[in-house]
Amino acid sequence: MLPAALLLLLPTACAGGDGAGGGSGRDAATPTAGVPGDIVVASGRDVTGKNGIRQRLIDAWNAEQEKAGTGYHARLVELPGNADEQRSQLLGALQSGSAAYDVVNLDVTWVPEFAAADLISPLPESLLDEDVIPAVASTARWRGEVYAAPFNSDVGLLYYRRDHLRQAGVERSDLTGGLDWPQLKRLIATLNDHKPPGYEKGWTTQLAGYEGRTVNAVEAFASAAGDGFALTDEDGRYDATVEELTEGITELRRRTEAATVLPGAFTSDEAASLGDFAAGRTAFLRHWPYVYPALHQSFPGDDRLGVTSLPGRAVLGGQNLAVTAGSPRATKATDLIRFLTGRQSERCLLDAGFAATRASAYTDDSVTCAVAAATPSAAPTGEGADTVPRDAAGRPRYARDVLLPALREAVHRPRTPLYGAFTQTFTTELGALFSENPPGDAELARRLDEALRRALPD
Repeated sequence: MLPAALLLLLPTACAGGDGAGGGSGRDAATPTAGVPGDIVVASGRDVTGKNGIRQRLIDAWNAEQEKAGTGYHARLVELPGNADEQRSQLLGALQSGSAAYDVVNLDVTWVPEFAAADLISPLPESLLDEDVIPAVASTARWRGEVYAAPFNSDVGLLYYRRDHLRQAGVERSDLTGGLDWPQLKRLIATLNDHKPPGYEKGWTTQLAGYEGRTVNAVEAFASAAGDGFALTDEDGRYDATVEELTEGITELRRRTEAATVLPGAFTSDEAASLGDFAAGRTAFLRHWPYVYPALHQSFPGDDRLGVTSLPGRAVLGGQNLAVTAGSPRATKATDLIRFLTGRQSERCLLDAGFAATRASAYTDDSVTCAVAAATPSAAPTGEGADTVPRDAAGRPRYARDVLLPALREAVHRPRTPLYGAFTQTFTTELGALFSENPPGDAELARRLDEALRRALPD
């Protein structure tokens, strides 16, 4: 049986830590007409739970507006469905003008699409000051213009069971300094030879036929290609060769061989892989930062659970705030975004379990969170005591030495207005690798190349 905190978290799990659950009751209805001073923010579900940190930050901005007598009030609308469904809802609403959204919270992969379609407006360059982590800041631009402001970031991390490592006789159960894939495979071989109770296979991840497979494949492809990795050029055009695709497929095959990966990974999403890890069926888990609080509620202290950087390259995720092109309150909506992505707000997001987009949230002790109850209970219901290990300044203990470096070194998924076509093609074609009779790497690369050229024409 899974620990209670994880049972509560599983319905909210999704790629990049946003967008799987339904709306929040009173706010879930789609607005059809704007109120003069009512700034409507459309977003996926907040994984920090009921009255989560996003809502509390909006409440803080509203309190400032009320005190100043501006007549403006921001309202959060949580969109139902998974990330793909939310993207479709937003595209339909903004293209038709059927919803009076002023601010939209976009997955980082959607920014080029919404910008190219003129659904969001350019924003001031000042929103991307030097404090914003460079890799994160680049997700907010398209063709030289700033179209969004990074709100919360995300990056792949490697969680591990220290208790499993000790039970298998591994002397080094603290992997904070990181490890490469050959080292990880050697640890898995030791675990396979000396299986802890309930253990089945070394690591698990998200390889079902959705965005999770795309993320894992991009991480493998980027690790194989090194710093020169790119599937598209700066204008979003397909820019890979069959040889490069072959190397990436070979690396993905190595990572998913039977001796290494839990069989259930091939049909797993974020929720299923998290459940397998928590249940002890595997010792290593590739996942996102947002599960850190819930895992630490289920495994309190530092003796059973650890987290480190993902071996090889990790994919950057997260959400960015943008002003809709049709908003009649664009100036004030921009002011709201500036508040929600400012230094203190980003520290609040970090304390609550998100990956902050500003370096100061990780490194500057003078930057604190003034929002009431910003520290989470580590349960999405908002109940229970905080069990997250924290540093002397109150940050999650892993934030500065693990999370921040991972964000700085993360790689992008292809940046293209046709990202939906890319990821559908990429996921579908790579599914053959996990079939009963997979093609050779070169043959699969040839097929993938042809399919991507059709999906991403010049």
